[in-house]
Amino acid sequence: MSLFLVLDILGTIAFATSGALTAMHKKLDIFGIFIIGFVTAIGGGTLRDVLTGSTPVIWMEQTFYIYTIGVTVLLAIFFRRYLNRLRKSLFLFDTIGLGVFTITGVETGVQNGLDPIVSIALGAMTGTFGGVIRDTLCNEIPVIFRKEIYATACIIGALAYVILYNVGVNRDFLYIATSLTVITIRLIVVRYHISLPSFYVSNGNEEE
Repeated sequence: MSLFLVLDILGTIAFATSGALTAMHKKLDIFGIFIIGFVTAIGGGTLRDVLTGSTPVIWMEQTFYIYTIGVTVLLAIFFRRYLNRLRKSLFLFDTIGLGVFTITGVETGVQNGLDPIVSIALGAMTGTFGGVIRDTLCNEIPVIFRKEIYATACIIGALAYVILYNVGVNRDFLYIATSLTVITIRLIVVRYHISLPSFYVSNGNEEE
């Protein structure tokens, strides 16, 4: 089993857990929990495969992804009280998924001979799209659209991948360095409350 496949499975587990935890926090029923867990886990990979013409998408061809997601969601439900005690568990699983899926996206772009900037964009979209679907279905403003540094972390990580790849760094080290870049950035910006600036334009109806 290649490290790439291991990372893809790890990202799937992390995002499935993230989706399940979010659904449980929203007090959804068990069907809703499975749906949110599933779409969070497969959202980024599905977009990646569709955009690069790799169809049927990976979870349709390799059904162990479906079983992996199902088992992960069940475990999240079973250990929900333990996970709930870990106040940062949702953030941690989301961050791990973000870092790992960024790798799979940019790697796919590079292997398909896409321009580096397109590969970086593909990495960012693969990393963030599952979370966008999760938040949208749970009636939340997606994290990517808030002030939090989220997609920016993916872009920086993907850029690091492209640079290291072009200088001939060992592939396994490349994967680890890229994922740790994304994860570290997320941990730092959340720990120190670093965010991008937001802008507001009045619609002219507010009272002076």
